[in-house]
Amino acid sequence: MNLNASQVKAAAKSFGFHLVGIAAVDGYEDNAVKHLQAWLAMGYHADLEWMANPKRKDIREVMPEARSLICVALNYYTSHQHSNRPEEAKISRYGWGRDYHKVMGKKLKALANWLRSHEDGVIARYYVDTGPVQDKVWAQRSGIGWIAKNGNVITRKYGSWVFLGEILTNLELTPDTPHTQHCGTCTRCLDACPTGAIVSPFVVDAQRCIAYHTIENRDEELPAAIANNLSGWVAGCDICQDVCPWNQRFAKETEIADFQPYSANINPKLTELAQISQVEWDRHFRASALRRIKPKMMRRNAKANLERNK
Repeated sequence: MNLNASQVKAAAKSFGFHLVGIAAVDGYEDNAVKHLQAWLAMGYHADLEWMANPKRKDIREVMPEARSLICVALNYYTSHQHSNRPEEAKISRYGWGRDYHKVMGKKLKALANWLRSHEDGVIARYYVDTGPVQDKVWAQRSGIGWIAKNGNVITRKYGSWVFLGEILTNLELTPDTPHTQHCGTCTRCLDACPTGAIVSPFVVDAQRCIAYHTIENRDEELPAAIANNLSGWVAGCDICQDVCPWNQRFAKETEIADFQPYSANINPKLTELAQISQVEWDRHFRASALRRIKPKMMRRNAKANLERNK
């Protein structure tokens, strides 16, 4: 096979990816698997059972033919800001615009097709949070960024406001150097988390995380420790990213129009979300990653904020 890493990277950039790195399947001596096993053993994944998929431990279980991973990132930051008015809701930046699975998936499909068409025998399979792939681990191994103390990947160019994706391929491409860690002694994300979800550097307990509970928890009521600390959040939570010095210094406005916020997602009224109907929900969150938060959950999250505001 004749394709090389430089050609693949140039193609990835031509399809609109902001960052691209190459990782080989073999040869890493990090503690990624041990870290995952310890995290699962502590129950920090809550009921996110897919995180325990054994394929996450070995990428070859996902695709036996894989020799390299082409890791990519898209900057999604916009200059809009969350409101601190108690009557208005806060939605995580990742969900403001068009569903990133659709945006990045389209670009990854184009790149995968380019790989297959460019050379016979090329196998290319892509993922955007859609398979048992430790995307953050591979992003660090490919040199895109490093896994921060809050569990997010930070890039030097865009901070942590990036979506990650990857293509598994049988191409043997020259890998990039894994990224080094640059959080230093900073603990701003740990100190800022109102529920103590970052139980120690690089370890996040989903059971204490506002983002987990507002997006994944299907219970009728939120735990009191979460409900009492929502501070307006109804869909995700950006606190640990907002306080990060890398984000405050390096965040850049994205040029991708699909990531510009839908107007209804910027500081909506809690009272409106507390009674949102199925029809309104369909209209409000059309083509949105927030469709994972069903109307019943959105009403629950909004009501919990309103109850706290009394």
